[in-house]
Amino acid sequence: MKLEILTPEQKIFSGDVYGVQLPGISGLFEVLDKHAPLVSALKAGDLKILQDKINTTSYSIESGFVEVLNNKATVLVEGAKAK
Repeated sequence: MKLEILTPEQKIFSGDVYGVQLPGISGLFEVLDKHAPLVSALKAGDLKILQDKINTTSYSIESGFVEVLNNKATVLVEGAKAK
């Protein structure tokens, strides 16, 4: 699936990934390839990009939203820093 992480200032990440773990308002959840359409609010916390089943990259994010549509996840957050 395609993943984009955007802040008001810049594009943090764009590329093909296995999945992504996100800090939802009600708790941590994961979006994988061919996930059903979804819009969710995000709280500040750790976002983990699953490059494949073994390799991951983590970011510390501020609050925001995620939209999943047509095998693409777009994460819009106030700020993000690589961990």
